[in-house]
Amino acid sequence: MVHLPTTVSTLDAAMSLVERIRDCLGHVNVIDFGAATLSDKDRLMVRHQVFCDAPLDDRRRCGLRHEHAGVCRSGADG
Repeated sequence: MVHLPTTVSTLDAAMSLVERIRDCLGHVNVIDFGAATLSDKDRLMVRHQVFCDAPLDDRRRCGLRHEHAGVCRSGADG
């Protein structure tokens, strides 16, 4: 588990930041971006899932945001 404090002030901005980090570090296979969650520093037990992470037919996982509309796709396609 890695906690990464940031200065972003909205949930949407934090989700965008996690997506950008995944885009940069997605090749590092020891990082499970599908399990990424966000929380406010004052409410650490309230977590927001970032990615859908549903399994796809090709053994990859959905990389779209949690509760997205439409068909699941991998992070590279999303």
